[in-house]
Amino acid sequence: MNMMSATGRPSLDDCMFRPRAVALIGASADPAKNNARPQRYLTEAGFTGKIVPINPTRNEIMGLPCYPDLASVPFDIDHAFIMVPAAAIEDVIDQCGRKGVPVVTIFTAGFAELGEKGLALQQRIVERARAANVRILGPNCIGLINVQGNLPLTANAAVQEEKLRPGPVSVVSQSGSMLGSMLTRAAARGIGFSKMISIGNEADLSVGEVVSLLARDDDTKVILLFLETIRDGEALAKAAREAFSAGKAVIAYKLGRSALGRRVAASHTGAMVGADELAQAFFRANGILRVETLEALIELPRLIEGHHPPKGRRVGMMTATGGAAAMIVDRLGVYGDTVPEPPEDFRNRLASEGIEISDSPLIDLPMGSSGGGRYTRILSELMASEHCDAVVSVMGSSARSNPKMVCERVLGARLGAKPLAVFLAPQADEGLSILHEAGIAGFRTPESCADAIHAYLNWHEPSIRVAVDDEELVEARRVAAETIDWDERKATALFALLGVPVAESRIVPAEGGAVEPVSGLAAVKCLSPDILHKSDAGLVALGVTPDAVPEVAGEILRKARAAFPKARLEGVLVQKMEKGLAEVILGYRRDPEVGPVVVLGIGGVTAELRPSISVRAAPIDPAAAQEMIAEIPELRKLAGFRNLPKGDLSALAETIVRFSRLALVGGDITEAEINPLLIKEENYGVVAVDGLVAR
Repeated sequence: MNMMSATGRPSLDDCMFRPRAVALIGASADPAKNNARPQRYLTEAGFTGKIVPINPTRNEIMGLPCYPDLASVPFDIDHAFIMVPAAAIEDVIDQCGRKGVPVVTIFTAGFAELGEKGLALQQRIVERARAANVRILGPNCIGLINVQGNLPLTANAAVQEEKLRPGPVSVVSQSGSMLGSMLTRAAARGIGFSKMISIGNEADLSVGEVVSLLARDDDTKVILLFLETIRDGEALAKAAREAFSAGKAVIAYKLGRSALGRRVAASHTGAMVGADELAQAFFRANGILRVETLEALIELPRLIEGHHPPKGRRVGMMTATGGAAAMIVDRLGVYGDTVPEPPEDFRNRLASEGIEISDSPLIDLPMGSSGGGRYTRILSELMASEHCDAVVSVMGSSARSNPKMVCERVLGARLGAKPLAVFLAPQADEGLSILHEAGIAGFRTPESCADAIHAYLNWHEPSIRVAVDDEELVEARRVAAETIDWDERKATALFALLGVPVAESRIVPAEGGAVEPVSGLAAVKCLSPDILHKSDAGLVALGVTPDAVPEVAGEILRKARAAFPKARLEGVLVQKMEKGLAEVILGYRRDPEVGPVVVLGIGGVTAELRPSISVRAAPIDPAAAQEMIAEIPELRKLAGFRNLPKGDLSALAETIVRFSRLALVGGDITEAEINPLLIKEENYGVVAVDGLVAR
């Protein structure tokens, strides 16, 4: 895409990826130094624009005129690559502003990654750049590459080792070194790229903004992300949706899957939900595929080329080597994907042609029985069958000894109706190359093959933005805005305004006094905005009879004053005891990275011990609520398992939907929780018996 801005100057994407003149500020004539690489790379790649080295101590570098500063350059500069020490960056940014340089890439490190002092410097250069209408890529980034434009504007050493091969895939990476790793791994497979961008500290240009540029880039068909964190979730969400609308898949590999990233939070939900669950909910909501292995990140684009999110999670499998295929089947099973048995009509059609297969989920052809067109015929039938959403074909030792013959068995099938992954069990580079050139996704390991298939099967269209009539939220928004200190009674009152059923309750003031009893036995709880987890502190009494409420309330207040002398005590909450078939925890969290999410899990005081949870970006619709319920194994028994009483899962879904509308309420609420939410028998609803809100 080639667009001019309103000022008549080239657009941001042109200046980044197709500059007419590039200034190399801090260029070096010493070939052993990193600062010499960009000029050498640009020259060797055949960059057709102007290469402008800037160094006050040189008149010439590598045969090109060298200028002492930007002001001395007698023509416009579209893109500046900055390699001077961190202390000099502010002055260089000012020079770029005076020169009218639209975009700069800062290779220099020594900013936010080093702590507060570096962060302060980074913020100052961003302020200067914005005042001068200069956009910044970086700092602390290795640079960018536009393969089709012969623009290796980078200091990455991998560029001098590998020939840049053009392809339809672009990469945005928060790790500069991983760009080199992906480049070398892909080169060994004959896989090419369109754009490769190191984003660095994202001080100005974010991953989302760059993805948005790539969504409009004619040479980019698939966008890969290597993420360490999500710094601007709103921008990335918008860009991912733009890419999906443009028919371009966005695939992410994200670090931080382990529980080590979980923080101490005000609610149980906050402790249960780690960075990985939040990221997964974010990716799902915005149509982003996710892989677990770097190999799959590189190999997946070919698999999904020309395809859309699937209707189901079913894989058709055929193999000429059982053990290798079993490794993939096993891993898919761990992921929760299914390999269904081929249906009877499927087997009958093949049998009518003299090809007998069993009803096993894995179609395993004995050694020596793949010839005569049998392998190709079965594969064609799998590609056309409605019983699976993707197909995996596994090749054995012949993939190495006779790769052309083996690949012909695949290429001779009727392909294209659904994604096809071919795993070559031996190390068979020639076979992988043949498949790639033919447009077929070949995989080197069973792990990456299963990972890629799983990513495809769990690819969803971006979720529809849930709209709620503002009139339904007016009172909840007023309460959220006016409430500063939240206790349980205020929290459950807010939930009730959203349509969440809450247990009947009364308040005994801290100074004492009579209270109208609730019907039946009661739960008596300390009421304080400063004591969040009352059960942990022993400030909850259950099964209290009406006549015992005053005494129990007084004892709870005495214990609270002794244990929390500085806590503000509103009194005690006397709540009707409720019963249900099961307890769940329903949580809400506004995450600074990915935005608001709603969480469903098994509830009660042991919720954190064995978290079984489902997470979605909030707010959600009824279909998403049903999906969340289905993802909690412990709730399956409430669907009538072995004649057990059915729970009111419809009421649970409706409550999840209404609770998720906290995302639309505002009021600086960062976390909220119902723990537990009791699920009663079918047609008797659900009821919240505890609530928490934190700002």
